[in-house]
Amino acid sequence: MALKVKKEAPAPSEAQANAKAFKAKKAALEWHPQATESAMKKIEDNNTLMFIVDVKANKHQIKQAVKKLNDIDVADVNTLIRPDEEKKAYV
Repeated sequence: MALKVKKEAPAPSEAQANAKAFKAKKAALEWHPQATESAMKKIEDNNTLMFIVDVKANKHQIKQAVKKLNDIDVADVNTLIRPDEEKKAYV
């Protein structure tokens, strides 16, 4: 009985890794601010901005995107995924 040899997956090329990083950064930049009554209350009371961001964006990407586009210091980022499958970020 012959033994089956498991083949390792080839390592991704540098171009593929760069493309994946670019796609992740682009995902974080697809966002729009929330302008509801509760969002305005958070802005006034807690000095917190509310954004709808891409579901694939993580907290680090959201923080970098807000810093870059709004020229503000970000203390922390809280996220939640809404029932309609959109991600909401509190910055």
